[in-house]
Amino acid sequence: MVYNRHRDRMRKLAATVLLTVFAVTAMAQTSKYKTFIYTSPTLSDEIVSQYDGLQRGERSLGEELGLAALGAAKGIASGYVSSAFDLGVKTVAGLVTRKQRMQEEWKTMVDAENTFETRIASVSEMSDFYTSTSTDGALDPKGMTFDGIGCLRMEGADTVFYISCHIDRSRIDRIVRHSKFQLVLDTLILSPYHSNLPNSRFDTAFSFADRGNYVLNVQMDLSSSWMDQLPQMHKDQQLGSFSMNIPVGQGSLDSTGFLRYVRKRDEPVKYHVMGESFIVPRSYTGIRDKESKRMIYGTGEYNLSVTLKETCSLTDDYAKRWKKNYRQRKKAAREGTSLLQSTWQTITSQEWDELSQQWIITVLQAPTDILKENTLEEMGLQADEKN
Repeated sequence: MVYNRHRDRMRKLAATVLLTVFAVTAMAQTSKYKTFIYTSPTLSDEIVSQYDGLQRGERSLGEELGLAALGAAKGIASGYVSSAFDLGVKTVAGLVTRKQRMQEEWKTMVDAENTFETRIASVSEMSDFYTSTSTDGALDPKGMTFDGIGCLRMEGADTVFYISCHIDRSRIDRIVRHSKFQLVLDTLILSPYHSNLPNSRFDTAFSFADRGNYVLNVQMDLSSSWMDQLPQMHKDQQLGSFSMNIPVGQGSLDSTGFLRYVRKRDEPVKYHVMGESFIVPRSYTGIRDKESKRMIYGTGEYNLSVTLKETCSLTDDYAKRWKKNYRQRKKAAREGTSLLQSTWQTITSQEWDELSQQWIITVLQAPTDILKENTLEEMGLQADEKN
């Protein structure tokens, strides 16, 4: 009799432990992002057509672009390109009374959940910026094939995030006159309900009743390394920076909870892409063209990084219910074993898909205690890739 009761207690305890481990493991958030570069076979012709309306005088195209290269070098050296505005969330110092201290502790916890940031891609040498070499200088735009940047996130077969930016065709003259280009947003699919907010170790879904002022910030940075004619190496120089702040309210979502935006031809821009970038400098190769005897410049290698940052804020109604939510959090922490109190870490793995010609970035966020080696292997991640 005593043995049976003891056996039943042991079975219940084992079941509780298994359920706890399963629940925490289920909270590990896994996302797959794909980043890719758009190319255009006709962009070079569009750039060349801009020359028709320009009076070049006695200077050759190569000389004009040489002056542009000098201006570009000055801009890069002086830090001409600025970075994106930081949307960090500040916390308030604790107060004296116990109730105020508890309220401030709760606010600190939930404020920390109002920001999620991940660098989903650091793409090196994805493709050449130009289709062929040139004898007309380091910033000769002829043969330019780069046409924009895209990012996709899937959950199973469903697209839950998609952003697509192309070179602004209405500003191609800036490539000719200033060796710079700008981007325009043409497609956006986004849902706060499928976002990484609230960024919590508790399994909490996004709710407009609790969280408001959802904003997606996208930061895209372009850099390159090249050799000039001196010869001098220019390593990891930032060429440009693009950013977007996209606020999403509940009223802008469709019946499925998504914001879906497709910009039609010649339609005014709804979401502006801030910033600009110099075109990628071609490296001096030290080889002369056999016929013209002119110097040959390369096809332009470059690096691209994309950072996503999501922010939101507490609603007044949620703040009024802080005491009940505080007690629920404390209870969950007490009953959830040490796993729930672990520090959460984000681990990323990046691979090139030859078939789709895309970089695939897998992002796993989970408590450190469950990031065991077998878990990482099953996810196709490596333990030495922790951020």
